[in-house]
Amino acid sequence: MPVQAPVQTHPVFLYQKTGRYFAQVADDIKDLARDELVRLGAKETRPVYRGIHFSATLEVLYRVNYHARLLQRILAPLDAFRCHSDRYLYKRAGEIPWDRLLEPEDTFSVFASVSNSTLRHSKFAALRLKDAVVDQFRARTGKRPSVDKANPDLWINLHVENDRATISVDTSGGPLHRRGYRKLTVEAPMQETLAAALITHAQWTGQKPLYDPFCGSGTILCEAYLMASRTPAGILRKRFGFQRLPDFDPVAWERVEKQASKGITIPPKGLVSGSDHSAAAVRASSRNCAAIDPAGRILISRRDVFDLKSLEGRAIICNPPYGIRSEKHTDLSEFYARFGDFLKRRCQGAQAFIYFGDRRYIKCIGLRPSWKRPLSNGGLDGRLVKIELY
Repeated sequence: MPVQAPVQTHPVFLYQKTGRYFAQVADDIKDLARDELVRLGAKETRPVYRGIHFSATLEVLYRVNYHARLLQRILAPLDAFRCHSDRYLYKRAGEIPWDRLLEPEDTFSVFASVSNSTLRHSKFAALRLKDAVVDQFRARTGKRPSVDKANPDLWINLHVENDRATISVDTSGGPLHRRGYRKLTVEAPMQETLAAALITHAQWTGQKPLYDPFCGSGTILCEAYLMASRTPAGILRKRFGFQRLPDFDPVAWERVEKQASKGITIPPKGLVSGSDHSAAAVRASSRNCAAIDPAGRILISRRDVFDLKSLEGRAIICNPPYGIRSEKHTDLSEFYARFGDFLKRRCQGAQAFIYFGDRRYIKCIGLRPSWKRPLSNGGLDGRLVKIELY
């Protein structure tokens, strides 16, 4: 990693000149994500396909990366230009002062997307950008940084749309959904950002106990605990991409961390709890929750949902098994009918927020939803359903 120099005031890159950044986010939670950005201090938000443009100071940029629960990555544009050929892409990329971001001993990776452009293949476009970076270093120093697609020192993004290219660096340092608490997993775990979206849609802030009767690897429980305790979503991340920027301000970053630490509160024991019929799932969720809750305030037990005596007055947020998640071609109509009967008989005064990866089972539950929200999950066109249990 480059030696930390004093904060530079002379703007070199596009983000330094404009103060504009781009948050990658799933389209079906864009409204929630925009609200989150504004709460964290972002200005002039402009949603577009698969993301949101926004303005931010460096301190707000750090805060967004540290706290955001719904965003995937935050990109800082280095350059943007009209691009009709791979040769011109190579030329412009070769003019970027990569030595401000990388040393020859460092590693990097390029991830690209291309649409409606003369450049038609994202992998080829990424390769040309990679060549420009490597050739610049080789020409200047005789050495070159290596490519590491799994855990590079610097993530570089290329986006080409309608023959306009934008080259950016990932200020998050990898996908933000990788919180760091998932040590063990079970089949088809829910992505962290989706779990956070379920809880945000439910408007749960710790005002009543939350229960997940299908806790799996504990993702909903972990996200709920982070929210209830006001713990930053990125508290376990060892590094962020913004720490490699030439204008990185360590004083502002320390201020963001200290402010966040002061805001953390410890929820009462059992405010967040859950269960699962699978012993492997209980082991996984217990291990994962311990990473953020070493005091054991999240309560987890091995129980079949139909053996639970009562969940009255709770906020029930869950992702029940569905055909693709458990066993392919399995008909779960009877299971969902039983679950609906369980909710009706043993959960009076509760609110249930149920994620259906397979929408056909919504009608099987036999209860009228207050609303439905489209939420995709790993290519599945799912729905989050709210049911009031009077």
